Amino acid sequence: MKLEQITQSVSARALDLAGLNARVKFDLGDEGIVMVDGTSLPPAVSNEAEEADCTIRLSADDMEKLIAGSLNPTLAYTLGKLKIEGSMGIAMKLASMLDE
Repeated sequence: MKLEQITQSVSARALDLAGLNARVKFDLGDEGIVMVDGTSLPPAVSNEAEEADCTIRLSADDMEKLIAGSLNPTLAYTLGKLKIEGSMGIAMKLASMLDE
């Protein structure tokens, strides 16, 4: 999945992230960045590499699975498919919002 498609998928679910009250950066390596600003309503989604409260590093393929709900965020972390930098509390809150 291309960065543009991933960004559109995240944008489509942006309202699910209302109330996050944090800025989260998804670092997809060579594919690029998806930035979610959950401090605004509705949450803003962009591809700008900005400062974030929490950075989640994972492959574009795993990001696609995460958005689709076919990859559990906790399991992905346990298996080392995603790495978290910054606030673990925000990452856990994000995981519960994605699971809903």
